[in-house]
Amino acid sequence: MQLNPGKTLLEAIDKANSDLRDLSLKIHSHPELGYKEFYAHKTVTDFMAERGFHVTRHACGIETAFVAEYVHQGSNPVDSSPLRSVGFCSEYDALALGGSGDKVVLGQGCGHNLICTAGVAAALGVKAAMEKHNIRGRVRLLGTPAEETLGGKRPMLERGAFDGLDACMMIHPGQFDVLYRQPLGVGRLEIEYRGKAAHASSSPWEGINALDAIAMAYNAIGQLRQQTLPTNRIHSIVTNGGQAANIIPEVASMVTQYRANKNEDLNKLHDQLLEIYEAAAEATGCTVTVEKTMEYMPLHNNSILSDRYGEYMTSMGVHYNSRQVDETTPAGSTDMGNVTHVLPGIHPVFNIASLEGVREPGLSTHSLLFAERSGTELAHKTMIRAAKALSLTGLDVLLDGEFTKQARDEFEKSKEQ
Repeated sequence: MQLNPGKTLLEAIDKANSDLRDLSLKIHSHPELGYKEFYAHKTVTDFMAERGFHVTRHACGIETAFVAEYVHQGSNPVDSSPLRSVGFCSEYDALALGGSGDKVVLGQGCGHNLICTAGVAAALGVKAAMEKHNIRGRVRLLGTPAEETLGGKRPMLERGAFDGLDACMMIHPGQFDVLYRQPLGVGRLEIEYRGKAAHASSSPWEGINALDAIAMAYNAIGQLRQQTLPTNRIHSIVTNGGQAANIIPEVASMVTQYRANKNEDLNKLHDQLLEIYEAAAEATGCTVTVEKTMEYMPLHNNSILSDRYGEYMTSMGVHYNSRQVDETTPAGSTDMGNVTHVLPGIHPVFNIASLEGVREPGLSTHSLLFAERSGTELAHKTMIRAAKALSLTGLDVLLDGEFTKQARDEFEKSKEQ
């Protein structure tokens, strides 16, 4: 009697549960900002190497990125067909959640210790099934740093880390279960105005006030919000407003992020913001430089993969809202969006506060409370459940050529829209 590969997968994740919990807690208790995740990089790569994966540390020329891969060629010597390949993403950067200067409070305010461990668990499960049931294919775990800042997935995409994959998937912790989460695209601009310094009391007419340009641009952005779509977002901070109140600021700077759920809307916002910055410079006599430092694309959920993942989660007791409700629920942004414009992918959310889907009042990501909850035993249990569904979906990519083709066909169709 032939054993069920899915059963083998689930048993492998259960067997590794204690080690996975330990891994999650290590990442949780050593929070590190983007591109500085040195402890996480070493801890996870050692973990994967010890379990039979071929590990490329410092992948793609990025110090805290990695690729861990397992390939099984199968026992048929004449089978020269391309290997079906599935990827999972792990994230592990933390957030600055409070304080300032040398007293910044770091924490896993977005639960990346859980994302990291979920990717590991999914890869372990698929590998176990491949080994025991002689399943031909490739499973790849991608360690993607700095999701909260500049986005490690973008350069990893450009440098080939995702090449050859039929699908790439990840899951994200949250305050409720969402199958069709719709993260927005986001751009980040750094703006610097330059004027002329002068004494603010004895000769202000000699100066050109760079802070005035910032204030004018900031207020104009506030007016622009009224005219933008409900799905758009714009938010700014002033990063340099001058050095002393009695000096006309020669240099002032700000950072703006803008978001939309369609690329054309994202591009329109970008152009409108550039017009505002130029107008403020002209009105105040300043010069302005604008640098785009980040761009995440809107996420495209592949419905073939999403529905299969949802079926597995539903079989384990999870209940979802309709797709229409999911896609209109406010969301942030992620560099996983860039991945889903290159190959089929998904990015569902699992509730860390309840196995029954009950929402905890006041719990939201990017908070100290969420960082605290991300280290609980309950959060680990909900993550393991979701990681099992993710892993089973990945196994189907390797086992079912028609399923994989349907996912690819839908992806190609979505690119035409």
